[in-house]
Amino acid sequence: EHTTHNFTTKYTISIIFITNLQYNFTILVLVIPPSLYKPSTPPIFFAFHNTILHIWEKKRADQRTILSSTLPLVPLRFAIPRFPCPGDDDEIHAHNFQKLHCSFHRPISEPKKKMELSLEPTSLLVLLFLAFITISYTLTNVIKNRSSTTGGGRVPPGPRKLPLIGNLHQLKSPPHRSLAQLSAQHGPIMRLQLGQLTTTVISSPAFAREVFTTHDVTFANRPVTAGNRILSYGLLDIGFAPYGGYWRHLRKICKSDLLSASRVGSFRRIREEAAADLVAGIAAESREGGGGGAVNLSKRMVEMTYGIALSAAFGRRCRGEETGEAYVSIVFGIVKMMTGFTLVNLFPSVKLLELVTGMKPKLIKLHNEKDRIVQGILDEHKQRRRNRVVNGDDDEEDEEDLTDVLLKYQQPGDSDFPLTDDSIKANLWDMVTAGAETSSATMEWAMSEMLLNPPVMAEAQSEVRRVYDGKSTVDETLLHELHYLKAVIKETLRLHPPSPLLMPRESSEACEIKGYHIPARTRVIINAWAIHRDPESWPDRPDRFVPERFLSRPMDYKGSEFEFIPFGAGRRMCPGVMFAQANVELSLAKLLFHFDWKLPEGVEELDMSESFGLAVCRKQGLVAVPVPRGAV
Repeated sequence: EHTTHNFTTKYTISIIFITNLQYNFTILVLVIPPSLYKPSTPPIFFAFHNTILHIWEKKRADQRTILSSTLPLVPLRFAIPRFPCPGDDDEIHAHNFQKLHCSFHRPISEPKKKMELSLEPTSLLVLLFLAFITISYTLTNVIKNRSSTTGGGRVPPGPRKLPLIGNLHQLKSPPHRSLAQLSAQHGPIMRLQLGQLTTTVISSPAFAREVFTTHDVTFANRPVTAGNRILSYGLLDIGFAPYGGYWRHLRKICKSDLLSASRVGSFRRIREEAAADLVAGIAAESREGGGGGAVNLSKRMVEMTYGIALSAAFGRRCRGEETGEAYVSIVFGIVKMMTGFTLVNLFPSVKLLELVTGMKPKLIKLHNEKDRIVQGILDEHKQRRRNRVVNGDDDEEDEEDLTDVLLKYQQPGDSDFPLTDDSIKANLWDMVTAGAETSSATMEWAMSEMLLNPPVMAEAQSEVRRVYDGKSTVDETLLHELHYLKAVIKETLRLHPPSPLLMPRESSEACEIKGYHIPARTRVIINAWAIHRDPESWPDRPDRFVPERFLSRPMDYKGSEFEFIPFGAGRRMCPGVMFAQANVELSLAKLLFHFDWKLPEGVEELDMSESFGLAVCRKQGLVAVPVPRGAV
């Protein structure tokens, strides 16, 4: 409903009422026209300070007569600094009105004083934006909640929410920890409203099993964001492609060829060279520091894992060269922009946010730079393939990389879904970023936990040196005998899963999970971090680093046991587990074989704070002192 009242002949304010019958509140938005604005410019908090947005509570019994009721005015305050306002000192403020009638043809009484406002045009944009957000939020929730009540089942419990923002005020950083705290209060299945997004949070193995098995097809899709759509060339990657024939074709390529055991094994030389460079670089840096200098392990691990990922994806020529460095720089820029819960993703219907925040233009620019690099690499691979056919060349030094593998599936007629250049580029993006980030995060957390638990490090180190006794270095031939090191890695992934909130899923239709109704298009977040610390599943000190638990309780990464799901489970489980596992095992074995490790002098306690990104890594880089063992 809409009406206009004249306060004076000079000032006109439009009043918009929105009534949400589902949540029993009415929202008033005052939209101030440009005629009230003057060139002088106080801070734009003005728009909020003048209490432009108001909310009334109304009992359900009075809903039918809401438009003829007289309601008390209650201003909604924002947590912002207070700035001097020309409306102060008894000058007209919205909250100075005693009563406000909702019937739209009754004039509001004349104020005692005229209101003097001095707002800049950007403040008007803020007001209009608030009005648009409010209307969008209210109408969206009315529609969603009316449709969700027709399911017949119970709605999952959850904390009380606020208008517009829902439960965002309860989502603190890091989010997996705050969600675990909320779940401890409200239960292993919990409903939240995150901006415009109706979200169900799962925090127990039993409920996770329902999502991954009983309703696996229902939850086989990913929610789409503007950023993901851009980076995946319109959802052409295995991570975000809609569930269907094309996605199944990609999954088949990954399992049988792209990320198969034999393909991962073919990159052995790349891994061994990169791990050898890691050891040599650490030794050199330590010598430069006077033979006992501290080394930033986090930085070197990231460099190594991205080097392996780039070489495997684009060829050994790319590793360490200008092209590879430029690509990694772009990746870091995109990751910084995309991580966390952003306003653009929380209010997807408000397209203006993409421009106001600057996210979309910046992301498109970075994406175009990335595309230029990868398209150049793709064209080089195509030319080499043509040369081989024409000249019969077979360069043994030119190993087949992931780009070569994907190009084989580009031939028309080979399948119902021949891969386009954009499909190949989208999937290579997944392989590089997911493979590198997961591996480096796991390695730095494993080294951190061993530094905090010297007996664990001593046992892992003893095993590596015993198995490789008499050898000058570590290769992949005997990694299968490092049972304790494998337990250390699993315990690291239990306490520090790379993606503690597994990639979200979205219900394609309404369903019930253990009697709780889940409407269609509900986002589902699996809190692996909380599941991995569930005292019922892990009764022996669930918050402590105890690798021995995996010696007496063998578990794998296949997602068949829902107490341990660091890489997810079900149809959309991460396909790159073997790739990451090979990187981590070899690198940690080399670090333990060639060096003893200790904390820098004066550091008695290691800061284990987390940073939320593509993978959850350490907030502060891991700095440790290597003590070389023999010749490196």
